[in-house]
Amino acid sequence: ENPQERFSQIVSETVSLCPLNMAAAPEQTPLCIFGTGDLGFSLGRRLLQSGYRVVYGSRRPHSCGPLPPGTQVMSHGAAAQSANLVFICIHRENYGFLETLLPELRGKVLVDVSNNLKKNQYPEANAEYLQRLVPGAHVVKGFNTLSAWALQNGPSDANRQVYLCGNSAEAKQTVAETATKLGFTVLDRGSLSAARELEDFPLQLFPEWRMPLRLAVGLTAFFFFYLLIRDVIYAYVEQQKDISFRIMVSLANKVFPIVSLIMLSLCYLPGVIAALLQLYRGTKYKRFPDWLDRWMLCRKQLGLVALAFASLHVLYTLLIPIRYYVRYKVAASTISQIKENRTSEFDTAIAWRTDSYYSVGILGFGLYLLLGITSLPSVSNALSWREFSFIQSKLGYVTLLFCTLHTYLYGWNKFLRPSTYKWYTPPGYMLSLIVPTVVLVVKLLLLLPLHCIESQHCHASLFSPLI
Repeated sequence: ENPQERFSQIVSETVSLCPLNMAAAPEQTPLCIFGTGDLGFSLGRRLLQSGYRVVYGSRRPHSCGPLPPGTQVMSHGAAAQSANLVFICIHRENYGFLETLLPELRGKVLVDVSNNLKKNQYPEANAEYLQRLVPGAHVVKGFNTLSAWALQNGPSDANRQVYLCGNSAEAKQTVAETATKLGFTVLDRGSLSAARELEDFPLQLFPEWRMPLRLAVGLTAFFFFYLLIRDVIYAYVEQQKDISFRIMVSLANKVFPIVSLIMLSLCYLPGVIAALLQLYRGTKYKRFPDWLDRWMLCRKQLGLVALAFASLHVLYTLLIPIRYYVRYKVAASTISQIKENRTSEFDTAIAWRTDSYYSVGILGFGLYLLLGITSLPSVSNALSWREFSFIQSKLGYVTLLFCTLHTYLYGWNKFLRPSTYKWYTPPGYMLSLIVPTVVLVVKLLLLLPLHCIESQHCHASLFSPLI
């Protein structure tokens, strides 16, 4: 047999087994979208990019505005008949027309993506109302936590999850497959009774940041007025000096590091408390109190707010040489020494203290930045758990140690001077040292071998603060 003829025969048999005629392939069932607003437009565009056919249902098919290229627009009834999955991208108050489409929507999967303007706006959830309105359909609540921007530009770390709930497992599976193909992660929240909770998600404003921000505002207000009384008002009453101009920079530059150090120590305090609880209970398998759980969950936010205050402290410190008050004091001191024909002697002890104070502060702030950078999802996802725990836990305690030492060097021996305690009150930086000192001392005790033996497990790597 001729080899060339044999090769041609094999090729012809292969073609007949695997036809390349795409027209013979079954046509894909389109997905339907009711609503041509921003969300409907963005959803349709994203579905097209993921390989789906998209059909829009509109009251005015011929004058409904711009739609993504490659989509079709029909009447609501015709669009519903052509698809098995329908996205309801309209407001609840416009659901009424769906009652006229009961035959077309029977057995179809309806995805309710609506949200409300405020909590408890209606007696029942929008998805439950839709299910009661169209009893023959399978309603699934989902995609309501995504914005039109997220749908157009693809998922990011901040809005990757799609929450679903519904009474039909098959319907939820259908929607979950579509969401997964769009690049999102699906989280099943159970039956349709959870729709109220899902509809409240977009109405929440920084829920995990509320406690850290309230704490930051409270500490800032307390120490601002505390230092205002000690520094400005005391000078005005006792010394008849008006130094109110120092409120803008000097006073603020005292408040920011105080708040930063306290909040940084509060990131590590719950881990210490948890270790003490485990020692007291003799086991690490019992649940912690709810308040301690909530405290641990917001440690990342506490640390980031603390980093923001530390950054403000650095920026305000850089302003010191160019301030009018400082330049005036330096010039006045220089002129005074020239007139009196004297020169101040160089004090080596002060030089060591100030250089150590600045050096430890710079190192502490550098580690501070490292903790903040590794808390970013794009960075933390590239780290193993051991690497992440090492940075956030071990280096975190080193950061707290450096920042606390920085404050101690700032105070030096001022606590021995009676003039430091104006109106018998301690300086603000002394108050800020209480919490971090307690945390470091207790942590050191927990690291002792004796405690590891008594508890039968080591607490050195317990509960990284995740800041």
